[in-house]
Amino acid sequence: MAILEVDGIKKDFGPTTVLKGISFSLEEGQALAIIGSSGSGKTTLLRCLNFLETPDSGTIRVKDELLFDAADPTTQKEREIRRKRLHFGMVFQSFNLFPQYTALENVTLALKLSARERPDYKTRRRELLTEIDGQGMALLEMMGLKERAEHYPHQLSGGQQQRVAIARALALRPDVLCFDEPTSALDPELTGEVLRVIRGLAEKKTTMVIVTHEMAFARDVADQVIFMDGGVIVEQGPAREVIEHPTQERTRQFLSRYAEQP
Repeated sequence: MAILEVDGIKKDFGPTTVLKGISFSLEEGQALAIIGSSGSGKTTLLRCLNFLETPDSGTIRVKDELLFDAADPTTQKEREIRRKRLHFGMVFQSFNLFPQYTALENVTLALKLSARERPDYKTRRRELLTEIDGQGMALLEMMGLKERAEHYPHQLSGGQQQRVAIARALALRPDVLCFDEPTSALDPELTGEVLRVIRGLAEKKTTMVIVTHEMAFARDVADQVIFMDGGVIVEQGPAREVIEHPTQERTRQFLSRYAEQP
């Protein structure tokens, strides 16, 4: 059964149509890599999934729940959108950590804000905050950053900051974890750190949508690949099959630039 179903998503920015009817589904525990040239609509698609942009048409379902229908205004109320956004975790290119908070505080901030909505918050405040800090430490340990919990972002390398960002995205236990070119701001050595973490998440069957330019990584880690060009899906299918044996000429042209990769 599909955990994520996207049907007919379109998005215009003024006279420019960036997404021209994107449809796909993703099974629980699968990793989907989205590849394509800059400007093909990949990031806009992720932003639509996370409701950072509002699609002009189409629907989005998670676990068979209709989260968004462009034809139904009741699915677009701001309060509802904030709730539905919790189905998705987002890891950005540029980390987007809060500089005034430590690594642990960045990871636990959203959980602590959510805890304030609990009816028992006042009576259990200390206990709840201690539990949340424990969850945050566990996530940092999973990222190999337990010893960096009290460090501020400026005291961390780019790879460490991105791993904190991944821990933060995981903290709310999203149904789908989204990555927008998570290694594009990193040098090759730090890129390996982050890709190893994502590979580990894939091995644990974390449901993920990954926009990436790392073709070898997409081939070896993703279950499915979508190649986008000009706001449409040109080709999609099993990752290794699409990357090693593309059927569409435009896909072959794009992948020929990465032919030297192992």
